[in-house]
Amino acid sequence: MSQTTEQLYASDVGDILENSLLGNRPDKEGCLRLLESDDAHLIGLAAAHITKKKFGNRASFVNNIILNYTNVCVTDCKFCAFYRSPGSDDAYTLTLDQIESRVKTAWDMFKITQVLIQGGHNPNLRIEYYEDAFRLIQEKFPKIGIHGLSASEIDMIARVEKSSTREILSRLKAAGLQSVPGAGAEILVDSVKDVISPKKISSVDWLRIMEEAHEIGLPASATMMYGHVENNEDIVDHFFKIAKLQEKTNGFMAFIPWNFEPNNTLMQQENIVQYGTGGAQLLKMIAISRLVFDGLIPHIQSSWLTNGIGMAQLALQYGADDFGGTLIGEEVVSCTGARSTELTDKIIIDAINQIGYKAVERDNFYNPVYSL
Repeated sequence: MSQTTEQLYASDVGDILENSLLGNRPDKEGCLRLLESDDAHLIGLAAAHITKKKFGNRASFVNNIILNYTNVCVTDCKFCAFYRSPGSDDAYTLTLDQIESRVKTAWDMFKITQVLIQGGHNPNLRIEYYEDAFRLIQEKFPKIGIHGLSASEIDMIARVEKSSTREILSRLKAAGLQSVPGAGAEILVDSVKDVISPKKISSVDWLRIMEEAHEIGLPASATMMYGHVENNEDIVDHFFKIAKLQEKTNGFMAFIPWNFEPNNTLMQQENIVQYGTGGAQLLKMIAISRLVFDGLIPHIQSSWLTNGIGMAQLALQYGADDFGGTLIGEEVVSCTGARSTELTDKIIIDAINQIGYKAVERDNFYNPVYSL
């Protein structure tokens, strides 16, 4: 009997992991047991085994920038250190010329293949602003994919335009939008959202908008922001709401769990959350994500942005297969003061190679661009 087999038999979640290795995803009760287990290393071993069967020792990343086009926001999320109210002295909205300049600089310097476009919920911006920005990028930089606008931003545009979210998505796709990031999900349980983001769209609306995006041919990523006021049952609900939609639409390309960073947020000021959950919890979330979404959502992202490069290297050994993006120019997480969020492709490639993996640059749709 091998040492790993002995560990499986001895573990409080050995039966779940054994089933996972046979290709059977854990049910809700099994997912809860995984979350409550202290055997994170063994969970990680099982997740890593499943990931290596699919991807070998390859780890992908995307060479991109994040374009935070405005910090003006009326949603007032307690977990956000980035937003500014309309009329604030340090509020901004980028002009089309500024957007072109930033994308051109990134293309000239780094040959990016994706621009990730996200900002605040700005009631002063009409849909034409987004359409003009997307057309500009598509026409002047045709090799750059546009991955942009969370479900909650789509909802904001629809309310400004007094239109349906499906119509907004259709118009944005026609203007050049290629895929939708998963931001705005947080935890898909409204009792949690009522505490951390009471003005943001409900769980049902997030899922509905994502379903609409999938139905018109806009694939997406799904996210989970944990480590604030949620409990393990809430996390299970979040996982299985996303799994249910994926079983229906097959529209999610990747899942990204990331931990809440409380620095400089209202949640820290109000003493709701003082500290982030740290790296050990990230590794456990990465591993469980792989087990829950095995055969459903192909890619699990390492979430280096809130945890740093070293934790991302470990995440690749706990079930992640994608490092994430270079994210040059990121402003949202950096507003927490937690760490620098500048990262070039060379640093990512070196980090992947350091742990014996092969770096593969990918495009907007997780297709390989270069093997490095």
